[in-house]
Amino acid sequence: MSISNAMVLAAGLGTRLRPITNTMPKPLVEIAGKPMIDYVLDLLVEAGVSTAAVNVHHFADLMEGHLSQRSAPEIVISDEREALMNSGGGLAKGLKLLPEGPVLVMNADLFWVGEPKGKPSNLTRLAAAFDAERMDMLLLCVRDEDTTGHNGKRDFSLGDDGKLTRYAEGLPNPVVYAGAIALHSRLFADAPDDAFNLNIYFDRAAEEGRLYGLLLDGHWMTVGTPEAIGEAEAAIRRLQPEG
Repeated sequence: MSISNAMVLAAGLGTRLRPITNTMPKPLVEIAGKPMIDYVLDLLVEAGVSTAAVNVHHFADLMEGHLSQRSAPEIVISDEREALMNSGGGLAKGLKLLPEGPVLVMNADLFWVGEPKGKPSNLTRLAAAFDAERMDMLLLCVRDEDTTGHNGKRDFSLGDDGKLTRYAEGLPNPVVYAGAIALHSRLFADAPDDAFNLNIYFDRAAEEGRLYGLLLDGHWMTVGTPEAIGEAEAAIRRLQPEG
């Protein structure tokens, strides 16, 4: 299937990226001349997303001003100025602004480059592989060796059947969560209205055998500190020299 709606989690404080984030929100920090959130939104547009809800909190006015300049996708603001909702609460609140149905979810500060040319994109594959009958969530995952800026922590073990379980030392096929999900919005129909961590839903789905993973093609990066900006830009020059 193709998925036309998305939620972008963009409301965090970016504390580890200070002092840069003392004057701007983390998603607007430029990597190789392009704000991080634009890498994310461009990936969504390429995959066929026409509408994206984006939550805002830290320097919310700057975020809204930047997003208003985009022609695609259509942006719907999920306003968290009064209180941060954490990853799960922010997602649940934002989903209420979108039509019920399948949704792509992305973090505004995690993205990738170097997708194989001539093949379906990672998000296109994620949308196509999602099956709401069997899956609560399908997570895009990446092997540690295909990352830049990551701390080496493994999040899940990816089974031969595509199912994810929480990683523990010695388990095979360790992978890192790459910050992109395909899900059906009804999963959060009974979610609490206050702040909560999305990991609660990851763990619940894994316990029920309904958490699945798909491996990323390309090179994934996270920019958590000022020093990581240079590492990410070097990776982009190496893998996407045409810019």
